[in-house]
Amino acid sequence: MLSSLFETETPLLQLTLRLCLALVFGGMIGIEREIKKRPAGLRTNMMVSLAAALFTLLAVELIGDSQEADNIMRVDPLRTIEAVIAGVAFLGAGAIIRGGDDVKGLTTGASLWVSGAIGVACGGGYYTIAMIATILAVIVLYVIGVLEDRLSKRD
Repeated sequence: MLSSLFETETPLLQLTLRLCLALVFGGMIGIEREIKKRPAGLRTNMMVSLAAALFTLLAVELIGDSQEADNIMRVDPLRTIEAVIAGVAFLGAGAIIRGGDDVKGLTTGASLWVSGAIGVACGGGYYTIAMIATILAVIVLYVIGVLEDRLSKRD
């Protein structure tokens, strides 16, 4: 009886891997934000990615539960992804500050959005997509960031 309370459609090892990878990948993005002393740094990006992975995993579990249930239950995983996107966009918007013509925090907001998307990929078990997106995001934040700094010093 008690063991049935802890049963999941996703095996425990895979579930743990998905959540841990979301933390690691979100952290890789967050480190750059932390180094540059931006408002949403390491912990924020890790938590956003973890939460997105968790919501996605819950959607996967609900789908499995609904297939076993006798009653008709409508489960649409895309709605979960849409809700995650909206929530992360709300957080990202909070990181953006506008003062007159000056807008700050756009890259931080975008990094939160990417961390959320990577979390969704991890939660869904799409590790390759999550890994490639993380590598590309890190390249954009580090390499393109350095290039931007050098170009702005020329002016």
